[in-house]
Amino acid sequence: MTADHRDFLQRLSRQERTLLVLREELYEGSWKEMTVDLEARLKKKPHLFELSETIEADILRIKKLIEYENQHDIDLGEYLEDE
Repeated sequence: MTADHRDFLQRLSRQERTLLVLREELYEGSWKEMTVDLEARLKKKPHLFELSETIEADILRIKKLIEYENQHDIDLGEYLEDE
């Protein structure tokens, strides 16, 4: 893991880190599946799992994490255990 990636991970909020862990454990590493589930929950459709934070805030956090992963061509979930 590069120092930049380590710094980024260390700066994640508790909520962002939780979303990253949940993506790995419940959605097999897929932001798309997680986002679809959150949007379904927001629309009162069937969903897999309930989060305590507001959905809108979680979706914004997910977008931040996706943007970082896309910019650096990495999967942050692979680095969780390195922490």
